[in-house]
Amino acid sequence: MTRELILGSVIAAGAISIGVASQQAQAPMEIQVEKLKDNLFVLRGGGGNTTVLVQANGVTVVDTKNPGWGQPLLNKIRELTGKPVTTVINTHSHFDHVSGNVDFPATVDIVVHENTAANIKAFRPVTSITTTAVNVFANSDGRGLPKRTFRDTMTLGAGNDRIDLHYFGRGHTNGDAWVLFPAARVLAAGDIFSGKNLPLLDYNNGGTGVEISETLMRAYIATSKNVDSIVTGHSTVMTPNDLREYSDFNRDFRNAVFEAKKSGQSVDDIVRTWRIPDRYKGYAAPDPVRLRANVENIYNGAP
Repeated sequence: MTRELILGSVIAAGAISIGVASQQAQAPMEIQVEKLKDNLFVLRGGGGNTTVLVQANGVTVVDTKNPGWGQPLLNKIRELTGKPVTTVINTHSHFDHVSGNVDFPATVDIVVHENTAANIKAFRPVTSITTTAVNVFANSDGRGLPKRTFRDTMTLGAGNDRIDLHYFGRGHTNGDAWVLFPAARVLAAGDIFSGKNLPLLDYNNGGTGVEISETLMRAYIATSKNVDSIVTGHSTVMTPNDLREYSDFNRDFRNAVFEAKKSGQSVDDIVRTWRIPDRYKGYAAPDPVRLRANVENIYNGAP
């Protein structure tokens, strides 16, 4: 399978998979750059999307990709600027967003939500991913692990360099950080908004299909007036209107499971009969394993 086909499947499904990661590792480790602003870039390939902000005195990197991709990521950043990386922000704990941390200089400040710090330390299996991921932190002597955490909000820098971190609640995990670049009017969402797809609900790490739609709506309400573009976890750059629609999609999916359970249907019944509503055009067909996991998660949490 070619690298392009592998990446296409990741974007379509919004998935994380160690199988995909291993196939990518055998292909050329290429990273593509999308310029959003003169000092703000999205770097694709090798795992989740990475957002790079070039600041007055250094560089902030949001998410660092799969195992082995930290150095290629650093090499690509050096093509964009001669300034050093000073800060890494991880949107959540999954290996395709944090594993490159270990390749960054030990002096780099690493900031995450407090629940993400705990999840990285525990390194529990990811729901719906059957192959065990490589724990790159196991023998790193602490290199790449979070140095600072926040609970609700945190501000880094000022002026054009300002970055606002927000936590709006559980969804993909229980530690999904939203990273706002106010001067650029750009928001990095991570995998709580990975793309237009059925989300991966990692309930091993605090994710929830019951609450995710409200979390997404809180993010929309809090940021939409100050944001033009949203960097998704694995797909294209989207808009606040797409975020609002994604909240509606997850609400409708949850309510469909609630109503089906109320009418006496089983998990098997729902998995067999659920279809993406016509209003959500362009949404990826659900992965069967993920669909079942999401239905079970919501079904068990139904009132």
